[in-house]
Amino acid sequence: MPVYRELALFHPSRRPYRFTVLLVATFMVFGSYFAYDSVGAIEDYLMESMGIGQSEIGLMYSLYSWGAIFTLLAAGWLIDRVGTRKSSILFSGVLTLGAIVVAAAPGTRTMLAGRFIFGAGSEALIVTQAAILARWFRGKELAFAFGASLMIFRLGTLFSFNTETLIAEALGPVGALWVAAGFCGVSALVNLVYILMDRYAEPVLRLREEGEAGRIKWGQVFRFKISYWHLTLLCLCFYSAIFPFTALSTNFFHEKWGLPLAAAAEGGFLTSVFANFRHMFSTAPGTTSIVVFASMIFAPLAGALVDRIGKRATIMVLGCLLMIPCFLALGLSDMAPVGPMTLLGAAFVLVPAALWPAVPLIVERGRMGTAFGLMTLVQNIGLMSFPYLNGWLREATGEYSYSMLMFAGLGVVALVFALLLRLGRGPGRGVLEAP
Repeated sequence: MPVYRELALFHPSRRPYRFTVLLVATFMVFGSYFAYDSVGAIEDYLMESMGIGQSEIGLMYSLYSWGAIFTLLAAGWLIDRVGTRKSSILFSGVLTLGAIVVAAAPGTRTMLAGRFIFGAGSEALIVTQAAILARWFRGKELAFAFGASLMIFRLGTLFSFNTETLIAEALGPVGALWVAAGFCGVSALVNLVYILMDRYAEPVLRLREEGEAGRIKWGQVFRFKISYWHLTLLCLCFYSAIFPFTALSTNFFHEKWGLPLAAAAEGGFLTSVFANFRHMFSTAPGTTSIVVFASMIFAPLAGALVDRIGKRATIMVLGCLLMIPCFLALGLSDMAPVGPMTLLGAAFVLVPAALWPAVPLIVERGRMGTAFGLMTLVQNIGLMSFPYLNGWLREATGEYSYSMLMFAGLGVVALVFALLLRLGRGPGRGVLEAP
């Protein structure tokens, strides 16, 4: 009888089973986030060992987004056709292959090709993971599921920035890239656990696929309201400032402020990892991860606040206002970077917490898949362009001030679109500001 009760508690219709699926579906993307930022975390080691510059490091991030755009166009269609199980294992395999190609690359060209393959699988897997959460949590704890998964994703980035440097010191930069590829392989194995759990539960719960979550229907694109385009362009400018900056900021903090690449510690590898996290704000990669750390801790709280008080357009205005002086202070002054980075972290909490939940409020339900898919596509166009431009400016000018001015300028343009949302007339503004 006790055994039966334990099995009943883990029935697919019960919360423990559903939350285990959430944990599994989240960790199957963990490796992707770790590997994405591994290049930026060890950029100094890569530039020294391979004889490359900042523009090549930026190009690695740009080619990731090229690969993402390539597959985002078909990801939603494929999920509908073959289901989340087959598509998730396909995309997990593609991104793991890309990470392996990056680690095994004999030269820069092969490494760039690997980043393209990695991006093609990674972003498509993120779309698939969103479809999995919608498949399992629609009408239940969907908002919590997305918030919890975001925390784990950010944890992957946080670990990448605070451990890859130590791994590169111990095993060399190539060894650090192989560890990143290993995390991708482990995430692919976790994916197999999801497949088994989903296959067992599908006939019991009569689950349906949610491929529409990422599908773009081009016939709907020109029927969106002007407020949607303001939101999309705000998204483009905001993320084009945040992510390309964090991708190449480790070298920035190391060169300008002399921050070490790792915290000094006596003892083994695990002792060094603990010291890195303990003294996170005093190392170059750790200072970069302040933005990610703030998002990981406070994003769910900010989402709950937005649900409670509304004021989405106002919060986006505030977030964009915060980021402009942050970049100006980092580029034009010798102020310690912890303060500006903390404020930038606040901006990275506020704007996404208000931006993404605003989409369903201004877009009709039948066009939601196109709205989210198109916004992600436009976002990756920016992420394709600005990392390379950031690296090129650094090499062309010999300093980081011009890059910081570029990011501050993107903040100004994002602020303009946020103000258009806040001051715009019609029902859209009232919906965005309402609780």
